[in-house]
Amino acid sequence: MTEPTSWVEGASGSLFDVDNLPYGVFSHDDEEPRVGVRIGDLVLDLAPVAAGEMLEVAHAFEATDLNPLMAMGKPAWSSVRRWVTSLLTDEAERPLVEPMLVPVDEVTMHLPVTVADYVDFYCSLDHAGNVGKIFRPDAEPLLPNWRHLPVGYHGRAGTVVVSGTQVRRPSGQRKPPTADAPTYGASERLDIEAELGFVVGAPSELGHQVPVEAFTDHVFGVVPLNDWSARDIQAWEYVPLGPFLGKSFATSVAAWVTPLEALEPARVDLPGQEPEPLDYLRVGPGAGYDIDFEVELNGEVVARPPYASMYWSPAQMLAHLTVNGASLRVGDLFASGTVSGPRPDQRGSFLELSWGGKEPFTAGGRERAFLEDGDTVTIRATAPGRLGRIALGEVTGNVVPAR
Repeated sequence: MTEPTSWVEGASGSLFDVDNLPYGVFSHDDEEPRVGVRIGDLVLDLAPVAAGEMLEVAHAFEATDLNPLMAMGKPAWSSVRRWVTSLLTDEAERPLVEPMLVPVDEVTMHLPVTVADYVDFYCSLDHAGNVGKIFRPDAEPLLPNWRHLPVGYHGRAGTVVVSGTQVRRPSGQRKPPTADAPTYGASERLDIEAELGFVVGAPSELGHQVPVEAFTDHVFGVVPLNDWSARDIQAWEYVPLGPFLGKSFATSVAAWVTPLEALEPARVDLPGQEPEPLDYLRVGPGAGYDIDFEVELNGEVVARPPYASMYWSPAQMLAHLTVNGASLRVGDLFASGTVSGPRPDQRGSFLELSWGGKEPFTAGGRERAFLEDGDTVTIRATAPGRLGRIALGEVTGNVVPAR
């Protein structure tokens, strides 16, 4: 059967074809923010189209975030996706739809979801191994629990920001290993972490676990994510309770949320887990995703981390997040942790790329380690789609000086 093609000029064969259709929140001119879907280099304003067809879901597209749409649950997500696909492939819909298409470079994008809770995991074997070797060179790189559960920490939802938001260099306590006491000041080891974020749509009840099989019932979509990290602040504070101020100052996410359904062709098996996880964490084939990341520093690609190499799957992250009965809320966000591969050019943080600052990498024709004021970092991701490769959007941030 021949796949339907879009009548939208430039969409067919692009990274934003009808097999992608990510959702975002945009504003145009002086109008209020509302929900749109991207097709090619255009944004479809869904609210007036839905109102014109008198759809019950029209109110969800008039909202200033995706939360009302996500709260409708998986059957509604699939139904809306089929409707949007029909709008953009059926020539009979063109007279109604075409006037509601706006060039993406003429709109302002906003934070796509109101984030309820934010949890960050640590699911790359290569990243965890590298960090262990950097900080514990004479010990086993992985701590005893790492292969038994997806390690994570509870982050700060209020500092999740949309792509394009400036990131101010944080200040705090730092204590180098050679110093006798800590000092206060701006972070001197500001870093990035290339990650994949998972946006929860359907909530769960307090006291109820979410099994791995229910992952697609609860997760609406994904966003590339940058977990900005102040390594010097983090190193001094994290014992014994883990990351806090070294992470909570900013987390950047892409403006476009790619529906989980669009990533079905990107499913792959996990690389393998040894020892076998406990029953509640066991997954079958196709639990991973074949997603390729790019990390760009000031316009130059410095790393290409592969998500397919991740040790723990997102279904396992969600199952572990709720195994104690913790409930999910609409808008919850959980992230994969740094995506890194086995090769040096696949490392998803500058901590790894520079091996803790001891082995600088080259970018812009000079040696680099940690972030400098004025640096701009962009993280992109693409994956196999039903018609070709699809883009998961990009997340960009520019570093400005500490106050």
